[in-house]
Amino acid sequence: MAAPVIFQLCVASAFNGLAKQEKLYAHWMAKAAWRGTRIILRQVSPEANGIFDLIIALYRSCKGDWEQLAATANVSPEELQQFLDYAALFLSNIGNYFGSGDQKFVPEISKEALTRLASGHHRAKKLLDHVLEDMYQQPPLSLGPHGPLTQTSYYLGDDCLDSPEEISSIATLMENLSTHPENTRLQRYQTAGVDCYDILQASVDESTVVLNSTSIPSLDNKQLRLVRGDHKDELEQICKCLRRASKYTSNPAQQQVLQQTMDSFLLGDLELYREAQMIWVTDKAPPVETVLGFVETYRDPLGVRAEFEGIVGVPEPSETELLEKLASVAEAFVYKLPWVTGGITSIEKGPFEKNIFDPPGFSSVQSLAYCSSNIFPGINLPNYNDIRQEIGYKNILFSNRMLAERIRTRGLHLVAEQEQEKYQNNRFHSYYIWVVLHEILGHGTGKFLAEVSEDNYNFDPVNPPLNPLTGLSVDCWYRAGQTWTGVFGDLATTVDECRAELVGAYLFDERDILALFGYTENSVVKPEDCNFVRLQRLCIHADVLCSVIYNMYLQLGVDGIRGLANYDPITKKWGQAHSRAHYTIFRHLLRDSDGLYTVQCEPHANRLTVEVDRGNILRKGKPSLGRMLLMLHIYRCTADVSKCREFYEDLSQVSEEALRWRNVVLYHKEPPLAFCHANTFLFHDHVELREYESTAKGLIQSWADRELL
Repeated sequence: MAAPVIFQLCVASAFNGLAKQEKLYAHWMAKAAWRGTRIILRQVSPEANGIFDLIIALYRSCKGDWEQLAATANVSPEELQQFLDYAALFLSNIGNYFGSGDQKFVPEISKEALTRLASGHHRAKKLLDHVLEDMYQQPPLSLGPHGPLTQTSYYLGDDCLDSPEEISSIATLMENLSTHPENTRLQRYQTAGVDCYDILQASVDESTVVLNSTSIPSLDNKQLRLVRGDHKDELEQICKCLRRASKYTSNPAQQQVLQQTMDSFLLGDLELYREAQMIWVTDKAPPVETVLGFVETYRDPLGVRAEFEGIVGVPEPSETELLEKLASVAEAFVYKLPWVTGGITSIEKGPFEKNIFDPPGFSSVQSLAYCSSNIFPGINLPNYNDIRQEIGYKNILFSNRMLAERIRTRGLHLVAEQEQEKYQNNRFHSYYIWVVLHEILGHGTGKFLAEVSEDNYNFDPVNPPLNPLTGLSVDCWYRAGQTWTGVFGDLATTVDECRAELVGAYLFDERDILALFGYTENSVVKPEDCNFVRLQRLCIHADVLCSVIYNMYLQLGVDGIRGLANYDPITKKWGQAHSRAHYTIFRHLLRDSDGLYTVQCEPHANRLTVEVDRGNILRKGKPSLGRMLLMLHIYRCTADVSKCREFYEDLSQVSEEALRWRNVVLYHKEPPLAFCHANTFLFHDHVELREYESTAKGLIQSWADRELL
């Protein structure tokens, strides 16, 4: 396990600009967010809550004086640092599996030294006895369906996923009962020889309801129950914090969102949560932005059950102004997408795009609290596509998280030596714009063809639209009650991220977009090759790509190869939706862009270089991205999961050559990032912010100060 690089997520500049009431609201919302920690730990692994308790117990046993604890326990400074590094990495990932990649990591400190470290404190020793073997045990190597090498806490019982037919039937039953899967887990067991499934639903209220499953043949001899009360204690604590926060809301919309969210947590009813999300979308540019609930489905092997997440962010006015300006003109760029048929003066955009593009909220915030296994640079929510399509969505960029990208080389060793300085100087600029376009136009575009309710369609089913991939009428769509995640299952998140990345990359060279971010012919960051030249192969005058565009296409290659680090050749599984997406895009470009990319690999020297034919990026690269984007978009809009699976799984196959690339990537792998958040403290009616040093000790102290029960 490599020692992490600790990055402090500074928030003081934004937080100190809040009014008193806004600080109080942020304080209680942050408390609510962090109270979801144990839910996430429980969702990660059986031992994760125990390891968390062990780390905090050791901190409290020495009151943060780790050197004294180590000296008393006869543990060397090197061994102590190994434990502190593990603890920081565990806390930052909220579990003993990487939030990005889902691989398990184990301590470098030996079992014997860790046992000595805990020996002087009764509670710590008792906790260590319970988790020691599981901390170090490998396999499991990663998260995934129960097996010899993988484990999951979303499906309890080693045989829970053994029958895909039964799992599919349970999903159908839940759909018929309007029971959404995001806040559930599934448990399988036997009682008196009867095969039983319990759908565990997150709620404060506890109850058990036997479900009538006789209408589904494959479940006829099974007992199914809906068991409410999963994560009861944590949700109860969260609701207490939300009630305190509700005294300090800035507007009626926030009050409604909190009430509906609390009601959802109390009852387990996700329809109430969906209603809260519909209101949340309309609350644009609040002084404190929040996200709370069962949000992302990345870690569920079936792609439908969601990890808990709690976020509190404080907007930055100047950055937000730029993003809102982009949002206000974003519709003009929707017309540039390959499935849009109308011109920019037309209202009609065709059957696969919404005719009305309501500018979404787009804010840049500093995160005060980001309680999640993976801290993303940006998000687009809600994750309910019908709400996105009919009501709208929000985009949030985390500026203090984005800053961490400036300190990272991110695959610099994959770039030719003569290009490295230029690539590194421009990488962050390209990355920033890519993330912005990914969120606002990647996740924010598209129209699902759907039977909205029985015999009520959002298109004409008698004369269905033509499929641009086949030239024939579409022959599939979403049936009443079906959702994107429900239909596409394990493919949903990675295909969604892949499509969003493609949209960002496809639109990246649009001059009006680049101008919004200050990149023009006269831009100060423009190197000597950003002038107008004649592209001889095209025999026409064209704009030469400036470095930021060239970097974008080079980054597609670099990130595609880097993504292999999150592929497990033993289980043949991808551990991260974005990594699989990046690799799949690059595989498509290698096949489809007529030699635009070359990869030079010297395995014995651990050298690998990806190169782009600079003069042909627009002629070969952009059309290739457009072809892949159109295919994924149409599959997604028409619920054509079979063709999508055939296309996507073929592209994401990892060949022997790619495995050699992977070895080089792992040889040069960067140390992981661990993020250190601030805390707020209430003194009478005054809120104070405390930030921590960017060290493993500081990160551990920040978690101890949260005083999670």
